[in-house]
Amino acid sequence: MTELVDCFRGQVFGLCYRMLGHRQDAEDVTQESFVRALRSLARWDNQRDFRPWLLAIAANRCRSLLATRRNVPKPSSEVEELPDARSFREERHVGEEVSLALARLREEYRQAFVLFHEQELTYAEIAEVLDCPVGTVKTWVHRARRDLAEHLRRRGFVKESSDAV
Repeated sequence: MTELVDCFRGQVFGLCYRMLGHRQDAEDVTQESFVRALRSLARWDNQRDFRPWLLAIAANRCRSLLATRRNVPKPSSEVEELPDARSFREERHVGEEVSLALARLREEYRQAFVLFHEQELTYAEIAEVLDCPVGTVKTWVHRARRDLAEHLRRRGFVKESSDAV
């Protein structure tokens, strides 16, 4: 069990953190995902890859937590404004800006993007994890890339292409 957790902990935590955007929640869901996987290990089809199965469990746990968040009323205090784009122009802030952009994506776009680019799953594996057709996964990854690029253009991190007049 320890070897299994050690082998996949980083991948599961990375997925949970990107989906939830909160370290403590990601740690909790990571732990819960491993507990569920270990309890359900007898039901795992060993003819299939283990990693997509485990990541599907983690993604489902994240979706469940996100659904409960939506049901909680938002605080009425004003949202703090982001600093202007000039303060983010330094290269070391690009990662933060990408994280902000990812957090603003539609949930399914973000999930597909993270599974493809960070977890390096194939489209077919992502379709299995998210329980949707492969074509839908391709569309979601494409739209996530497009929306991220647009966000980074608006924030001044990517220059407008010369043909976009």
